[in-house]
Amino acid sequence: MESFSVIEEAPLQGSEALFHAYKDMVYRLALVRTKSPTDAEDITMEVFVRALRRRPEWKSREHQKAWFITTAVNCSKSFLTSAFRRHTVPEKEDIPIHMPEHSEVYDAVLALPENYRTAVHLHYFEGYGVREIAQMMHSGESTVKSWLFRARDLLRKQLKGVYFDV
Repeated sequence: MESFSVIEEAPLQGSEALFHAYKDMVYRLALVRTKSPTDAEDITMEVFVRALRRRPEWKSREHQKAWFITTAVNCSKSFLTSAFRRHTVPEKEDIPIHMPEHSEVYDAVLALPENYRTAVHLHYFEGYGVREIAQMMHSGESTVKSWLFRARDLLRKQLKGVYFDV
């Protein structure tokens, strides 16, 4: 029987390397949470400013990626609950979103409630498991499972006739 050893990649070093490696992922996650390209850009910059200021010690590339995702979730949560956000006029919703995943399915994901769309994005677009999502979103595993179950049910109802015959 063969045994496979997992080789952990060393974390990236240097602000430019970090930015190029994680900017798209952070932007997509912020966009899923805020539904606003300009707000997602602001959150993306805030995440990288935090990385530069705090200079966290990452154990591996996966730990580094999880740090960026958790920080993006936290920054977007802070932004969405800020007084500034409550006292401003929302952007027009008809601004086209330029993402490689942009499709009818992704539009349906964007229509989900915030926690559902974040869990769906992390699970299906970023490839994280329930336990990892629960840690990143500071929730229980059963809560994340419920979010994913309910999100799939809502997506099934929204896309009925388009992608599903049942």
